[in-house]
Amino acid sequence: MAALGGDGLRLLSVSRPERQPESAALGGPGPGLCCWVSVFSCLSLACSYVGSLYVWKSELPRDHPAVIKRRFTSVLVVSSLSPLCVLLWRELTGIQPGTSLLTLMGFRLEGIFPAALLPLLLTMILFLGPLMQLSMDCPCDLADGLKVVLAPRSWARCLTDMRWLRNQVIAPLTEELVFRACMLPMLAPCTGLGPAVFTCPLFFGVAHFHHIFEQLRFRQSSVGSIFLSAAFQFSYTAVFGAYTAFLFIRTEELRTKAAALRTARTLPNNNGPHFCLLNCWGTT
Repeated sequence: MAALGGDGLRLLSVSRPERQPESAALGGPGPGLCCWVSVFSCLSLACSYVGSLYVWKSELPRDHPAVIKRRFTSVLVVSSLSPLCVLLWRELTGIQPGTSLLTLMGFRLEGIFPAALLPLLLTMILFLGPLMQLSMDCPCDLADGLKVVLAPRSWARCLTDMRWLRNQVIAPLTEELVFRACMLPMLAPCTGLGPAVFTCPLFFGVAHFHHIFEQLRFRQSSVGSIFLSAAFQFSYTAVFGAYTAFLFIRTEELRTKAAALRTARTLPNNNGPHFCLLNCWGTT
């Protein structure tokens, strides 16, 4: 796996400020300034992503189709502009890893097939246990699920459902672009590759706390349940974010992480490891 993204991996490692002490002598930013710029850039991206969800004033809940469509527009605009933040970071820090911006963010053709298939297979193996348990406990449910997956009508219904598109398409793609492809290249030169794997998901996990305010606003549950749910969501997204960050550094292929994230979102739901098409309206 390391060979799949070896060039970019070495470039990110060599770009660490502590390995380039001559930058301060040449008038460039020191390691401390580089870290501050990196952290501030990541915070700006996270705030911009979450803030874009609330630029539209509405009294409707987040699952209303009109709200979902507006938020699609917002996050797509922010995601499209997020690479500019990486460009600005490179100019401010003076870190030039000797590779193009697209390559740094994981857009490349070299080794695309093993880089896409192997992590996807690994992610599916993680859910093999629950699926085997389902096949033994409720074989009819698994068989029915496979029939639904293979039915074109089920896919057509999902592709016209705004909640399914949000949970399975737009959210995974935009989150991986902003919180992984843009943030990891900025954090790795500051913290190193290993710490970046565990630091980057914290921005992703904290970004989910905005759901607390909406749930309190619409009184969707008790206060204790809302905060407990938010804590669990933070823990899960942080752990899985570290997993996808590790895949990104090992393969440096953005599409790998998007596919893995879609797989992990699709297989489990609140009722167990059923396929997403059994419940076209997705998870919340």
